Amino acid sequence: MKPRCSWGNSPEIYTTYHDEEWGRPVHDDQRLFEMINLEGAQAGLSWLTILKRREGYRKAFGNFDAKKVAKFDDKKKEALMHDEGIIRNRLKINAAIENAKAYLAIQKEWGSFDKYIWHFVQNKTIPSSRREEALRISENMSKQLKKDGFRFVGPTICFAFMQAVGMVHDHTSECFLYKK
Repeated sequence: MKPRCSWGNSPEIYTTYHDEEWGRPVHDDQRLFEMINLEGAQAGLSWLTILKRREGYRKAFGNFDAKKVAKFDDKKKEALMHDEGIIRNRLKINAAIENAKAYLAIQKEWGSFDKYIWHFVQNKTIPSSRREEALRISENMSKQLKKDGFRFVGPTICFAFMQAVGMVHDHTSECFLYKK
């Protein structure tokens, strides 16, 4: 067995996510939109709960096509409240729709969501040795995202998002993916 961060050893869905995705820099706008919404959906739940429903989320939210999600109306919201493939929480569903609108506005202003989100870390991954700095950045990111219209983006969610999309390199020193 490869040495990895302890949380990535089991169940298998964690191992696959750890080995193939977590902590790798993401610069694809649509994937960044997916991850910020999945991290928000996790609020109060385990990441395992969200990972198990990830395909359900992709199906329910048009593969995280923000243009589609931004147009979701009351009828679509009600249908999502009955979709067993996702967490059926009205606040989180509404947040994803509001996030789509905010995301599209940011894309228009910045040229891409990637440019906007990575500017918080000056386009460089922060090493785990600078965790306190990363935590401060997650607080600033949270404040700005909220100001820009995003929901379910508190500092803890932002930090988890930063870890997931490689803005913070947080693999442990024992992990085969650890970089000095």
